[in-house]
Amino acid sequence: MDIIPGLRSTSDALCAEKVQMNLIAQNIANAQTTRDVNGQAYKRKVATFETYMPQDKRGSENSQDPAIQSVRVGNIFEDKTPGIKIYDPTHPHADKDGFVEQSNVNMANEMVDLIDCSHAYQANLAVVRTSKQITQQILQIGK
Repeated sequence: MDIIPGLRSTSDALCAEKVQMNLIAQNIANAQTTRDVNGQAYKRKVATFETYMPQDKRGSENSQDPAIQSVRVGNIFEDKTPGIKIYDPTHPHADKDGFVEQSNVNMANEMVDLIDCSHAYQANLAVVRTSKQITQQILQIGK
């Protein structure tokens, strides 16, 4: 029984979830940013995941078991939804009409995404713990 490919897939999933958590944290931190380095209101960043066939150490696809797939971050993009505009002519980032575009980050959505991401991360950690326990039990049987 080879548990290494499963652990590699779990490790890849943990890395992808970490990237997602970092993006959510960045979104929350910039929820009130009305001007970024490009002079625009901060736009929410979102990661998409994709499955792929892991490669072995020689760089070729895993020919032993083509059913083994893993996950990785496929793309990170900005949500193009415009933020709400608030009338505040005294704000330093107000346009000529006195409106300030806010970030398009919705804190409630970000918190739901963070909880979802956290649960996925915990589930993958449970897979690692269970694999470790199974391996220890197998080694005990062999004694």
